[in-house]
Amino acid sequence: MKLEQYKAGSWRSRYRYKSFEPTPINHEWVWEDPRINTLLESAARALAELDAFSRIVPDIDLFIEMHVVKEAQKSSLIEGTQTGIDEVLMAEEQIAPEKRNDWREVRNYIEAANNSIAALANFPLSNRLLKNAHKKLMEGVRGEKKQPGEFRASQNWIGGSNLSDAVFIPPHQDDVPELMGDLEKFWHNNEIFAPHLIRIAISHYQFETIHPFLDGNGRIGRLLIPLYLVNHGLLAKPSLYLSAFFEKNRSNYYDALMRVRLSHDLIHWIRFFLQGVIETSNKGRDVFQKILALRINTENLLLGKKSPNVRLALNLFYKRPILTSLQIQKELSISAPTANAAIRDLIKLGLVNETTGRSRSRMYCFEHYLKLFLN
Repeated sequence: MKLEQYKAGSWRSRYRYKSFEPTPINHEWVWEDPRINTLLESAARALAELDAFSRIVPDIDLFIEMHVVKEAQKSSLIEGTQTGIDEVLMAEEQIAPEKRNDWREVRNYIEAANNSIAALANFPLSNRLLKNAHKKLMEGVRGEKKQPGEFRASQNWIGGSNLSDAVFIPPHQDDVPELMGDLEKFWHNNEIFAPHLIRIAISHYQFETIHPFLDGNGRIGRLLIPLYLVNHGLLAKPSLYLSAFFEKNRSNYYDALMRVRLSHDLIHWIRFFLQGVIETSNKGRDVFQKILALRINTENLLLGKKSPNVRLALNLFYKRPILTSLQIQKELSISAPTANAAIRDLIKLGLVNETTGRSRSRMYCFEHYLKLFLN
């Protein structure tokens, strides 16, 4: 299929509405547009540089956790969940009651992402994997009664209050299994020679157009991107998350997806997607560079510190830069006096600071590190 000749699908009349039935995508893809070649080359180079940093940074898994936290917060923000990244890092009891539903949604996303990445070590990317991620995403939050972990058995829509005033109506529920089956085959079809970045760009569009779940499609569709890249070896670690780019360019993101459905302009979407890969990869590379510099500085500050608990506590702050003494006690299996002594040492070194001003239930923040993920 030549991108320039692509037909996104057709509108099919249903009872009192029309649903969009997308064209299957499991076939070869070619194009003539030279701008795609240039963007593809830049995106592949930027992604390779990001991957290289994820391979050379010591104890990389300490820092990947914060990449997942940022992705969860930004992806949920696109869907209207108002939880700041600092709040995501807090324990539930530290969150104001009126904000806890949003907090749970973001924490569910983090668990869904971590579980899915771990599962890739034993199983390839599949619809089953996405269903499991969706089940975790919907656990105990809004949408928990909307068929968690299962493709929808009823019609859904995007925008508007019902089918009569919807902005977009995805395919009928009866067509979802076949369309998602086609999408899964596309991920693993070795007879297709389109580059993986083109495949995942098309896959994200197709997933969002099928909208296979009753709720949570945006978040699962965006999680699909790093899962695909890790599954196919383009990334050793899940270090690329595009939600921050999509959130910053939210109207362009939605417009580019809708433009494919209305005007068959898949080329515009692919160019937008590749630009996102370039910008996000470059930003991620810069963050890793800053992490390396910060790590060297902190290691120099820790020279001469005999207690191993100071270093172990600092490693916890790398994974989760806002902590309480109790959390450090539990994670390191140490006493309260020992945890407090390690915190005092980190404060004296200028690495962490107390943020609440309270005498009890104090929280401590590794602010220099947290700031790397706030932009």
